[in-house]
Amino acid sequence: MALGQVWEKERWKAVGQHAFFAVVLTLSVLGALAGTDLTTGTALLGIGLAVGIAAWYAYWIVLRGGADRPPLPYLVGALAGWVIMAVVDPALLPVALAVLTPYWLRRAWWSAGGVLVLGGAWSWQRFSTDGSVGARTLTGCVLATAVAVTIVCYVATLDHESHKRQRLLDELTATQAERAATERQAGTLAERQRLAREVHDTLTQGFASISMLLDAARDDLPPDSRAARRVEQAMRTARDNLAESRRLVQALRPASLDRTHLAEAVRELTTRLTEETGIEAYTVVTGKPMALPPSSEGELLRVVQEALTNARRHAHAVSVSVTLSYLGDLLAIDIQDDGTGFAPAARHAGIGLTTMRERIAALDGTFAVESGAGEGTTVAVTVPLPTEPSASVPAGPAAAEASPVAGTERMAPAP
Repeated sequence: MALGQVWEKERWKAVGQHAFFAVVLTLSVLGALAGTDLTTGTALLGIGLAVGIAAWYAYWIVLRGGADRPPLPYLVGALAGWVIMAVVDPALLPVALAVLTPYWLRRAWWSAGGVLVLGGAWSWQRFSTDGSVGARTLTGCVLATAVAVTIVCYVATLDHESHKRQRLLDELTATQAERAATERQAGTLAERQRLAREVHDTLTQGFASISMLLDAARDDLPPDSRAARRVEQAMRTARDNLAESRRLVQALRPASLDRTHLAEAVRELTTRLTEETGIEAYTVVTGKPMALPPSSEGELLRVVQEALTNARRHAHAVSVSVTLSYLGDLLAIDIQDDGTGFAPAARHAGIGLTTMRERIAALDGTFAVESGAGEGTTVAVTVPLPTEPSASVPAGPAAAEASPVAGTERMAPAP
Protein backbone atom coordinates (compact mmCIF):
# COMPACT_ATOMS: atom_id res chain seq x y z
CA MET A 1 0.00 0.00 0.00
CA ALA A 2 1.35 3.42 -0.98
CA LEU A 3 2.31 5.87 1.72
CA GLY A 4 -0.29 8.35 0.50
CA GLN A 5 -3.06 5.75 0.77
CA VAL A 6 -2.00 4.85 4.31
CA TRP A 7 -2.00 8.50 5.33
CA GLU A 8 -5.43 9.03 3.75
CA LYS A 9 -6.84 6.02 5.59
CA GLU A 10 -5.50 7.21 8.94
CA ARG A 11 -6.85 10.71 8.30
CA TRP A 12 -10.38 9.47 7.63
CA LYS A 13 -10.19 7.20 10.68
CA ALA A 14 -9.32 10.20 12.84
CA VAL A 15 -12.13 12.24 11.30
CA GLY A 16 -14.60 9.46 12.09
CA GLN A 17 -13.38 9.30 15.68
CA HIS A 18 -13.79 13.07 16.14
CA ALA A 19 -17.28 12.96 14.66
CA PHE A 20 -18.27 10.08 16.97
CA PHE A 21 -17.03 12.03 19.99
CA ALA A 22 -19.03 15.09 19.01
CA VAL A 23 -22.23 13.09 18.39
CA VAL A 24 -22.01 11.10 21.66
CA LEU A 25 -21.22 14.18 23.74
CA THR A 26 -24.04 16.21 22.18
CA LEU A 27 -26.66 13.47 22.51
CA SER A 28 -25.63 12.70 26.11
CA VAL A 29 -25.97 16.34 27.17
CA LEU A 30 -29.23 16.91 25.28
CA GLY A 31 -30.70 13.70 26.68
CA ALA A 32 -29.82 14.71 30.23
CA LEU A 33 -31.25 18.19 29.78
CA ALA A 34 -34.48 16.91 28.24
CA GLY A 35 -35.09 14.09 30.72
CA THR A 36 -34.89 16.02 34.00
CA ASP A 37 -36.08 19.27 35.47
CA LEU A 38 -33.06 21.49 35.77
CA THR A 39 -32.62 25.03 36.88
CA THR A 40 -31.06 27.50 34.51
CA GLY A 41 -27.85 27.59 36.50
CA THR A 42 -27.53 23.82 36.61
CA ALA A 43 -28.21 23.54 32.88
CA LEU A 44 -25.66 26.20 32.08
CA LEU A 45 -23.12 24.49 34.34
CA GLY A 46 -23.66 21.16 32.59
CA ILE A 47 -23.39 22.75 29.15
CA GLY A 48 -20.28 24.67 30.22
CA LEU A 49 -18.60 21.50 31.47
CA ALA A 50 -19.49 19.73 28.23
CA VAL A 51 -17.95 22.57 26.24
CA GLY A 52 -14.87 22.35 28.49
CA ILE A 53 -14.52 18.61 27.81
CA ALA A 54 -14.91 19.27 24.08
CA ALA A 55 -12.19 21.94 24.20
CA TRP A 56 -9.96 19.60 26.20
CA TYR A 57 -10.48 16.89 23.59
CA ALA A 58 -9.80 19.32 20.74
CA TYR A 59 -6.52 20.44 22.31
CA TRP A 60 -5.05 17.06 23.23
CA ILE A 61 -6.52 14.81 20.53
CA VAL A 62 -7.16 17.02 17.49
CA LEU A 63 -4.49 19.73 17.68
CA ARG A 64 -1.71 17.69 19.29
CA GLY A 65 -2.39 14.55 17.25
CA GLY A 66 -3.34 12.23 20.10
CA ALA A 67 -5.92 10.25 18.14
CA ASP A 68 -3.53 7.32 17.72
CA ARG A 69 -2.00 7.40 21.21
CA PRO A 70 -4.15 9.45 23.63
CA PRO A 71 -1.93 11.16 26.23
CA LEU A 72 -2.48 10.68 29.95
CA PRO A 73 -3.24 14.38 30.63
CA TYR A 74 -6.25 14.11 28.34
CA LEU A 75 -7.66 11.15 30.27
CA VAL A 76 -7.11 12.80 33.66
CA GLY A 77 -8.69 16.10 32.63
CA ALA A 78 -11.62 14.56 30.76
CA LEU A 79 -12.44 12.18 33.63
CA ALA A 80 -12.30 15.05 36.10
CA GLY A 81 -14.78 17.03 34.01
CA TRP A 82 -17.04 13.99 33.69
CA VAL A 83 -17.02 13.36 37.46
CA ILE A 84 -18.05 16.97 38.10
CA MET A 85 -20.82 16.67 35.50
CA ALA A 86 -22.07 13.43 37.09
CA VAL A 87 -22.13 15.08 40.49
CA VAL A 88 -24.05 18.08 39.13
CA ASP A 89 -26.51 15.82 37.36
CA PRO A 90 -26.30 11.99 37.43
CA ALA A 91 -28.15 11.94 34.12
CA LEU A 92 -24.89 13.10 32.51
CA LEU A 93 -23.19 9.76 33.27
CA PRO A 94 -23.32 8.66 29.56
CA VAL A 95 -20.86 11.46 28.78
CA ALA A 96 -18.20 8.89 29.77
CA LEU A 97 -18.81 7.21 26.39
CA ALA A 98 -17.53 10.34 24.69
CA VAL A 99 -14.58 10.59 27.08
CA LEU A 100 -13.53 7.02 26.20
CA THR A 101 -13.78 7.59 22.43
CA PRO A 102 -10.00 7.85 21.79
CA TYR A 103 -9.46 4.53 23.61
CA TRP A 104 -12.01 2.48 21.73
CA LEU A 105 -9.54 1.45 19.03
CA ARG A 106 -6.25 1.25 20.94
CA ARG A 107 -7.42 0.17 24.41
CA ALA A 108 -10.36 -2.15 23.81
CA TRP A 109 -10.26 -3.83 27.22
CA TRP A 110 -10.04 -0.50 29.02
CA SER A 111 -12.97 0.83 27.03
CA ALA A 112 -15.06 -2.30 27.65
CA GLY A 113 -14.28 -2.11 31.36
CA GLY A 114 -15.25 1.55 31.39
CA VAL A 115 -18.57 0.76 29.74
CA LEU A 116 -19.29 -1.94 32.35
CA VAL A 117 -18.46 0.46 35.18
CA LEU A 118 -20.64 3.08 33.55
CA GLY A 119 -23.57 0.66 33.33
CA GLY A 120 -23.20 -0.27 36.99
CA ALA A 121 -22.98 3.38 38.01
CA TRP A 122 -26.10 4.23 36.06
CA SER A 123 -28.01 1.34 37.69
CA TRP A 124 -26.84 2.47 41.13
CA GLN A 125 -27.90 6.03 40.36
CA ARG A 126 -31.36 4.87 39.36
CA PHE A 127 -31.63 2.77 42.50
CA SER A 128 -30.50 5.69 44.69
CA THR A 129 -32.96 8.06 43.04
CA ASP A 130 -36.05 5.85 42.77
CA GLY A 131 -35.37 3.44 45.67
CA SER A 132 -35.64 0.47 43.33
CA VAL A 133 -34.77 -0.65 39.83
CA GLY A 134 -37.47 -2.24 37.72
CA ALA A 135 -36.91 -5.33 35.64
CA ARG A 136 -37.42 -3.36 32.43
CA THR A 137 -34.91 -0.70 33.48
CA LEU A 138 -32.36 -3.29 34.58
CA THR A 139 -32.83 -5.32 31.40
CA GLY A 140 -32.43 -2.22 29.26
CA CYS A 141 -29.26 -1.25 31.12
CA VAL A 142 -27.77 -4.74 30.71
CA LEU A 143 -28.61 -4.87 27.01
CA ALA A 144 -27.27 -1.39 26.36
CA THR A 145 -24.05 -2.23 28.20
CA ALA A 146 -23.67 -5.51 26.32
CA VAL A 147 -24.24 -3.78 22.98
CA ALA A 148 -21.71 -1.05 23.82
CA VAL A 149 -19.08 -3.60 24.92
CA THR A 150 -19.67 -5.64 21.76
CA ILE A 151 -19.29 -2.59 19.56
CA VAL A 152 -16.08 -1.56 21.32
CA CYS A 153 -14.54 -5.02 20.96
CA TYR A 154 -15.69 -5.35 17.35
CA VAL A 155 -14.24 -2.00 16.32
CA ALA A 156 -10.99 -2.78 18.14
CA THR A 157 -10.82 -6.18 16.39
CA LEU A 158 -11.30 -4.54 12.99
CA ASP A 159 -8.55 -2.03 13.73
CA HIS A 160 -6.21 -4.79 14.93
CA GLU A 161 -6.82 -6.84 11.79
CA SER A 162 -6.29 -3.74 9.66
CA HIS A 163 -2.91 -3.10 11.26
CA LYS A 164 -1.98 -6.77 10.96
CA ARG A 165 -2.90 -6.72 7.27
CA GLN A 166 -0.88 -3.56 6.79
CA ARG A 167 2.18 -5.19 8.37
CA LEU A 168 1.80 -8.17 6.05
CA LEU A 169 1.55 -5.84 3.05
CA ASP A 170 4.67 -3.97 4.20
CA GLU A 171 6.56 -7.25 4.61
CA LEU A 172 5.37 -8.39 1.17
CA THR A 173 6.50 -5.11 -0.38
CA ALA A 174 9.91 -5.41 1.28
CA THR A 175 10.25 -9.02 0.11
CA GLN A 176 9.34 -8.06 -3.45
CA ALA A 177 11.88 -5.24 -3.41
CA GLU A 178 14.57 -7.59 -2.11
CA ARG A 179 13.69 -10.15 -4.76
CA ALA A 180 13.82 -7.50 -7.48
CA ALA A 181 17.26 -6.39 -6.26
CA THR A 182 18.46 -10.00 -6.27
CA GLU A 183 17.13 -10.52 -9.80
CA ARG A 184 18.84 -7.34 -10.98
CA GLN A 185 22.11 -8.48 -9.44
CA ALA A 186 21.74 -11.92 -11.03
CA GLY A 187 21.00 -10.27 -14.37
CA THR A 188 24.09 -8.07 -14.03
CA LEU A 189 26.30 -11.06 -13.26
CA ALA A 190 24.82 -13.01 -16.17
CA GLU A 191 25.47 -10.10 -18.53
CA ARG A 192 29.07 -9.79 -17.31
CA GLN A 193 29.60 -13.49 -17.93
CA ARG A 194 28.09 -13.17 -21.42
CA LEU A 195 30.40 -10.27 -22.23
CA ALA A 196 33.36 -12.27 -20.93
CA ARG A 197 32.48 -15.16 -23.23
CA GLU A 198 32.05 -12.82 -26.20
CA VAL A 199 35.40 -11.10 -25.59
CA HIS A 200 37.13 -14.46 -25.12
CA ASP A 201 35.61 -16.02 -28.23
CA THR A 202 36.23 -13.00 -30.50
CA LEU A 203 38.94 -10.55 -29.47
CA THR A 204 41.10 -12.94 -27.46
CA GLN A 205 41.00 -15.67 -30.06
CA GLY A 206 41.55 -13.12 -32.82
CA PHE A 207 44.65 -11.65 -31.17
CA ALA A 208 45.98 -15.16 -30.56
CA SER A 209 45.51 -16.03 -34.24
CA ILE A 210 47.17 -12.77 -35.35
CA SER A 211 50.15 -13.51 -33.10
CA MET A 212 50.52 -16.98 -34.56
CA LEU A 213 50.28 -15.71 -38.16
CA LEU A 214 52.78 -12.92 -37.53
CA ASP A 215 55.14 -15.40 -35.89
CA ALA A 216 54.95 -17.60 -38.98
CA ALA A 217 55.45 -14.60 -41.27
CA ARG A 218 58.51 -13.49 -39.31
CA ASP A 219 60.13 -16.87 -39.81
CA ASP A 220 59.79 -16.44 -43.59
CA LEU A 221 61.56 -13.07 -43.59
CA PRO A 222 65.26 -12.27 -43.37
CA PRO A 223 66.15 -11.74 -39.69
CA ASP A 224 67.58 -8.25 -40.06
CA SER A 225 65.27 -6.92 -42.73
CA ARG A 226 63.04 -3.90 -42.26
CA ALA A 227 59.94 -6.02 -42.87
CA ALA A 228 60.99 -8.43 -40.10
CA ARG A 229 61.29 -5.55 -37.66
CA ARG A 230 57.82 -4.31 -38.65
CA VAL A 231 56.40 -7.77 -38.14
CA GLU A 232 58.12 -7.98 -34.74
CA GLN A 233 56.51 -4.69 -33.69
CA ALA A 234 53.11 -5.91 -34.85
CA MET A 235 53.62 -9.13 -32.88
CA ARG A 236 54.37 -7.21 -29.69
CA THR A 237 51.27 -5.08 -30.19
CA ALA A 238 49.14 -8.15 -30.80
CA ARG A 239 50.53 -9.91 -27.73
CA ASP A 240 49.98 -6.84 -25.54
CA ASN A 241 46.39 -6.62 -26.69
CA LEU A 242 45.99 -10.35 -26.20
CA ALA A 243 47.14 -9.99 -22.59
CA GLU A 244 44.86 -6.99 -22.12
CA SER A 245 41.84 -8.88 -23.46
CA ARG A 246 42.62 -11.76 -21.11
CA ARG A 247 42.76 -9.35 -18.17
CA LEU A 248 39.43 -7.91 -19.31
CA VAL A 249 37.89 -11.36 -19.39
CA GLN A 250 39.31 -12.06 -15.95
CA ALA A 251 37.85 -8.79 -14.64
CA LEU A 252 34.43 -9.66 -16.00
CA ARG A 253 34.62 -13.19 -14.66
CA PRO A 254 36.48 -13.13 -11.32
CA ALA A 255 37.96 -16.25 -9.86
CA SER A 256 35.23 -18.69 -8.95
CA LEU A 257 34.13 -18.45 -5.34
CA ASP A 258 31.92 -21.53 -5.57
CA ARG A 259 34.85 -23.86 -4.97
CA THR A 260 36.88 -21.69 -2.62
CA HIS A 261 36.66 -18.76 -0.20
CA LEU A 262 37.66 -15.14 -0.56
CA ALA A 263 41.14 -15.49 0.95
CA GLU A 264 42.00 -18.41 -1.34
CA ALA A 265 40.69 -16.55 -4.39
CA VAL A 266 42.84 -13.55 -3.49
CA ARG A 267 45.83 -15.88 -3.09
CA GLU A 268 45.21 -17.15 -6.62
CA LEU A 269 45.25 -13.56 -7.90
CA THR A 270 48.60 -12.78 -6.28
CA THR A 271 50.03 -16.10 -7.48
CA ARG A 272 48.99 -15.34 -11.04
CA LEU A 273 50.45 -11.82 -10.80
CA THR A 274 53.81 -13.28 -9.77
CA GLU A 275 53.77 -15.89 -12.53
CA GLU A 276 52.88 -13.41 -15.28
CA THR A 277 55.01 -10.40 -14.30
CA GLY A 278 57.65 -11.55 -11.81
CA ILE A 279 56.35 -9.07 -9.21
CA GLU A 280 56.70 -10.45 -5.69
CA ALA A 281 53.05 -10.66 -4.71
CA TYR A 282 51.66 -12.47 -1.69
CA THR A 283 48.58 -12.66 0.54
CA VAL A 284 48.44 -12.43 4.33
CA VAL A 285 45.37 -13.51 6.30
CA THR A 286 44.95 -12.71 9.99
CA GLY A 287 42.13 -13.65 12.32
CA LYS A 288 39.56 -16.34 11.80
CA PRO A 289 38.19 -16.24 8.24
CA MET A 290 34.39 -15.95 8.13
CA ALA A 291 32.16 -16.60 5.16
CA LEU A 292 30.46 -13.58 3.57
CA PRO A 293 27.51 -13.66 1.17
CA PRO A 294 28.70 -14.79 -2.28
CA SER A 295 27.76 -11.46 -3.86
CA SER A 296 29.79 -9.55 -1.26
CA GLU A 297 32.84 -11.78 -1.71
CA GLY A 298 32.55 -11.29 -5.47
CA GLU A 299 32.54 -7.50 -5.10
CA LEU A 300 35.53 -7.57 -2.74
CA LEU A 301 37.43 -9.86 -5.08
CA ARG A 302 36.88 -7.44 -7.96
CA VAL A 303 38.17 -4.56 -5.83
CA VAL A 304 41.35 -6.51 -5.02
CA GLN A 305 41.68 -7.47 -8.66
CA GLU A 306 41.41 -3.85 -9.81
CA ALA A 307 43.98 -2.73 -7.22
CA LEU A 308 46.43 -5.42 -8.40
CA THR A 309 45.84 -4.40 -12.00
CA ASN A 310 46.67 -0.78 -11.13
CA ALA A 311 49.86 -1.90 -9.37
CA ARG A 312 50.75 -3.96 -12.42
CA ARG A 313 50.05 -1.36 -15.10
CA HIS A 314 50.82 1.99 -13.48
CA ALA A 315 52.86 1.61 -10.29
CA HIS A 316 55.87 -0.29 -11.68
CA ALA A 317 56.00 -2.05 -8.34
CA VAL A 318 58.56 -4.65 -7.29
CA SER A 319 56.38 -6.19 -4.57
CA VAL A 320 52.70 -6.15 -3.71
CA SER A 321 51.03 -7.43 -0.56
CA VAL A 322 47.36 -8.08 0.12
CA THR A 323 46.35 -8.36 3.78
CA LEU A 324 42.94 -9.68 4.86
CA SER A 325 42.23 -9.05 8.55
CA TYR A 326 39.14 -10.64 10.10
CA LEU A 327 38.45 -8.51 13.17
CA GLY A 328 35.35 -10.12 14.66
CA ASP A 329 32.62 -7.96 13.15
CA LEU A 330 34.79 -6.29 10.52
CA LEU A 331 36.89 -7.35 7.54
CA ALA A 332 39.80 -5.07 6.63
CA ILE A 333 41.64 -5.48 3.33
CA ASP A 334 44.88 -3.61 2.58
CA ILE A 335 46.57 -3.74 -0.85
CA GLN A 336 50.04 -2.19 -0.63
CA ASP A 337 52.72 -1.80 -3.30
CA ASP A 338 56.15 -0.18 -3.39
CA GLY A 339 55.65 1.47 -6.77
CA THR A 340 56.00 5.04 -7.98
CA GLY A 341 52.84 6.21 -6.25
CA PHE A 342 50.98 9.42 -7.00
CA ALA A 343 49.46 12.43 -5.28
CA PRO A 344 45.74 11.60 -4.74
CA ALA A 345 44.80 15.26 -4.22
CA ALA A 346 46.42 16.35 -7.46
CA ARG A 347 45.30 13.44 -9.61
CA HIS A 348 41.90 13.09 -11.18
CA ALA A 349 40.29 9.86 -9.97
CA GLY A 350 40.17 7.31 -12.76
CA ILE A 351 37.34 4.97 -13.53
CA GLY A 352 39.10 2.17 -11.65
CA LEU A 353 39.23 4.01 -8.33
CA THR A 354 35.69 5.30 -8.81
CA THR A 355 34.38 1.79 -9.47
CA MET A 356 36.16 0.39 -6.43
CA ARG A 357 34.75 3.15 -4.24
CA GLU A 358 31.22 2.49 -5.52
CA ARG A 359 31.51 -1.25 -4.92
CA ILE A 360 32.58 -0.75 -1.30
CA ALA A 361 29.90 1.87 -0.71
CA ALA A 362 27.30 -0.64 -1.89
CA LEU A 363 28.54 -2.99 0.85
CA ASP A 364 28.25 -0.26 3.53
CA GLY A 365 32.03 -0.24 3.88
CA THR A 366 34.80 2.36 3.78
CA PHE A 367 37.36 2.93 1.04
CA ALA A 368 40.57 4.97 1.25
CA VAL A 369 43.70 5.44 -0.87
CA GLU A 370 47.02 6.53 0.61
CA SER A 371 49.84 7.38 -1.78
CA GLY A 372 52.64 9.80 -2.48
CA ALA A 373 55.14 10.38 -5.25
CA GLY A 374 57.77 7.66 -4.92
CA GLU A 375 56.19 6.26 -1.74
CA GLY A 376 54.02 3.50 -3.15
CA THR A 377 50.26 3.15 -2.81
CA THR A 378 48.00 1.59 -0.19
CA VAL A 379 44.34 0.83 -0.78
CA ALA A 380 42.47 0.31 2.51
CA VAL A 381 39.01 -1.28 2.57
CA THR A 382 36.79 -2.20 5.51
CA VAL A 383 33.41 -3.93 5.32
CA PRO A 384 31.14 -5.23 8.10
CA LEU A 385 30.94 -8.97 8.62
CA PRO A 386 27.56 -10.71 9.08
CA THR A 387 26.21 -10.32 12.61
CA GLU A 388 24.63 -13.78 12.62
CA PRO A 389 26.97 -16.66 13.43
CA SER A 390 28.31 -18.25 10.24
CA ALA A 391 30.57 -21.15 9.58
CA SER A 392 34.23 -20.31 9.63
CA VAL A 393 36.25 -20.93 6.50
CA PRO A 394 38.85 -23.67 6.78
CA ALA A 395 42.33 -22.41 6.22
CA GLY A 396 43.44 -25.47 4.25
CA PRO A 397 46.82 -27.11 4.23
CA ALA A 398 48.33 -24.55 1.94
CA ALA A 399 47.45 -21.77 4.31
CA ALA A 400 48.70 -23.47 7.44
CA GLU A 401 52.33 -22.58 6.81
CA ALA A 402 54.13 -19.80 5.01
CA SER A 403 55.78 -20.53 1.70
CA PRO A 404 59.01 -18.87 0.59
CA VAL A 405 57.74 -18.58 -2.97
CA ALA A 406 56.16 -15.25 -3.87
CA GLY A 407 52.46 -15.45 -4.48
CA THR A 408 51.67 -18.02 -1.83
CA GLU A 409 49.35 -17.21 1.03
CA ARG A 410 50.94 -16.34 4.33
CA MET A 411 48.56 -17.07 7.18
CA ALA A 412 49.12 -15.27 10.45
CA PRO A 413 47.86 -16.96 13.60
CA ALA A 414 44.46 -15.89 14.77
CA PRO A 415 44.55 -13.48 17.69
